[in-house]
Amino acid sequence: MRLHLLDGTYELFRAHYGRRDTVVGSDGSDLRATLGIIDSTLALLREPGVTHLAASFDTVIESFRNDLFPGYKSSAGMDPELLAQFPLAETALESIGVVVWRNIEFEADDAIATAAIRWVEDVEQVVIATPDKDLNQLVIGSRIVTYNRREQKLLDEPAVVEKFGIHPESIPDYLALMGDAADGVPGLPGWGAKSASTVLARYPRLELIPASAADWEVTVRGAEKLAATLRDNLDLAYAYRELTTLRLDVPIEESLADLEWKGVPREKFEEFCSAVGLDPDVIRVHRWS
Repeated sequence: MRLHLLDGTYELFRAHYGRRDTVVGSDGSDLRATLGIIDSTLALLREPGVTHLAASFDTVIESFRNDLFPGYKSSAGMDPELLAQFPLAETALESIGVVVWRNIEFEADDAIATAAIRWVEDVEQVVIATPDKDLNQLVIGSRIVTYNRREQKLLDEPAVVEKFGIHPESIPDYLALMGDAADGVPGLPGWGAKSASTVLARYPRLELIPASAADWEVTVRGAEKLAATLRDNLDLAYAYRELTTLRLDVPIEESLADLEWKGVPREKFEEFCSAVGLDPDVIRVHRWS
């Protein structure tokens, strides 16, 4: 048995910007992202071996990380039509029988991380459906993997090493050094993907990197300047690593058994479609509960 954990926030973005059609609800609101995430999730549930599934959302884009660092990602500048569909999409997935985690204090990724580590010993494999690089810090051998559904690429631990040049446990340090524009983490000046991966491949954690470049056992262009930048901004680098490290203590009430998908509950699904103005006949339901 495999456990699939869906990055609902990413899927909603993908549906909103990936669909070219126009879907208008009974109140005139834009529903193309909501319809898109229903369709894509049902498509996932049609794949062989997808039996246990939960979807995690950033119900509120802001989280505890915004208190730690004011520049962290927020809802500022987001398309209002997309932002308005977050609660709708969560209810939509529940209407097709999927367990949904709504995150307010934490982020969607934190709930996914908590679930992956909690149940990794109880299943053959945990598949995290996302292309986001920060979730690769959770990869363990072939027991916990990430899966980019759009490109149909699965990353186990050797694949993470091949792609990033470092082992999964170094991903937070990697993002702290080079930054993560998607999450508003600026990184340290001068540090990029190549320099960060080269150094971290030899010294996997920030605190293991020698203060002087003369002591580095790797060759990096501009090593002396990079070492000086890290020395002068070490506390900042630690703070960025805290931002990029996923939490494993999100309260999750469900048991693993609760995540088994048993089909679409017809009455609940039709009530949802009627309430928002979606035509249930245009949605391909392959299994009713």
